[in-house]
Amino acid sequence: MEKRIDFTNGNIIFSLIRFAGPILFALFLQSMYGAVDLMIVGKFALSSDVSAVSTGSQIMLTLTNLISSLAMGMTVFLGEKIGERKPEEGGKIVGSGILLFLAAGLIMTLLTALFAPQLAKIMHAPKEAFSLTEDYIRICGIGTIIIIAYNLIGSIFRGIGDSNTPLITVLIACICNILGDLFLVAGLEMGTRGAAIATVFAQLISVIISMILIRKKTLPFIFHKDCLTWDKRIITKILRLGIPIALQDLLVGISFLVILAIVNSLGLIYSAGVGVSEKVCAFIMLVPAAFMQSMSAFTAQNRGAGKIDRAVTGLKYAISISFLFGVLMFYISFFHGDILSGIFSKDAAVIEASAQYLKAYAIDCLLTCFLFCFIGFFNGMEYTAFVMAQGITGAFLVRVPVSFFMSRQKPVSLFHIGLATPCSTILQILLCFGCLFFKFGAAHKQTK
Repeated sequence: MEKRIDFTNGNIIFSLIRFAGPILFALFLQSMYGAVDLMIVGKFALSSDVSAVSTGSQIMLTLTNLISSLAMGMTVFLGEKIGERKPEEGGKIVGSGILLFLAAGLIMTLLTALFAPQLAKIMHAPKEAFSLTEDYIRICGIGTIIIIAYNLIGSIFRGIGDSNTPLITVLIACICNILGDLFLVAGLEMGTRGAAIATVFAQLISVIISMILIRKKTLPFIFHKDCLTWDKRIITKILRLGIPIALQDLLVGISFLVILAIVNSLGLIYSAGVGVSEKVCAFIMLVPAAFMQSMSAFTAQNRGAGKIDRAVTGLKYAISISFLFGVLMFYISFFHGDILSGIFSKDAAVIEASAQYLKAYAIDCLLTCFLFCFIGFFNGMEYTAFVMAQGITGAFLVRVPVSFFMSRQKPVSLFHIGLATPCSTILQILLCFGCLFFKFGAAHKQTK
């Protein structure tokens, strides 16, 4: 029997934890996937390679998140149909979604490969790392279609309540990436270029093996070759749900790229330090990120089943559980950031710079448990336009201006620059609380 979860019945806490567990492990492996590149490059190459991989991977992460966020429209749509018990509609959604993202992948592959120099220039990549950054972007850009297929598989299965299959795909990719980095970066001393090649190749292997595994699964929707049609109704619904999420993630991603560009202009050590801290951050934010994805699927299914009260109750439980982990991550990151940073770099100056930046992210650990769960809930409720609005507001009214202002203060402190992120999160949380009580106040009171 397939390990899928029906979120519309049973114990809420148990179903959330059971679903979030594999997602958490998958996100951990996904973070390892990106961290291994920087870790091995940091140990076997130069600081210029560290800067190039950190800047190039941040650009590719922004583009990948754009597609993953757009695919959230399909996750929510598919989850609703599973909740409504309409398997034939589910197959049509998957078929049309595959064609949509195939087209998007081909376009992004072409544009990323062609405009790699311009992207490196926009990011103010340090001159010592400019050509390496360009190479990383171009190599990964050529493999964009593979990266999209890799993320699309996870989106489909989370929508049907299966978080185990995405875990398998990430595990395969992580193992292949580690082996590829050890061979190309540590063994053949290919530095940045080796890390990029290993990234794309690992995801290609993962997609191939995943497709073989999927063919053996019993799916809760009816899928056959006739489902592969460009259904305008379905495409429109996916885009209507996904575009606000994608636009929000793109613009928020751009805000972080702006911060990275600001830091890059300060010099190589600052650039490498922030690059290292971003990799550490991917780990300390794992639990709220896992609950964000879980809440989207949980809420979508309960919305489809007409159980809004249950969705609101699930939100409260998700915030409570993730907050406990947030306190732990705050302590580790604020007081032991140098130890975490030392995992990814051997340069004492880079480690010190990274530890400064991590102190600000440590504060954000106490806040994202609220924000991420809210985002997952509102996405599942189809309030994706609000999610977009609050994300853009926080990014461009707080995060970018504060980071720019702090970068102009003397002496320059990466801790002060990093404070822009928790300041932005506070504003976004206030907006989310306002939306929750305005839109779901009645349902919320019934759960007390």
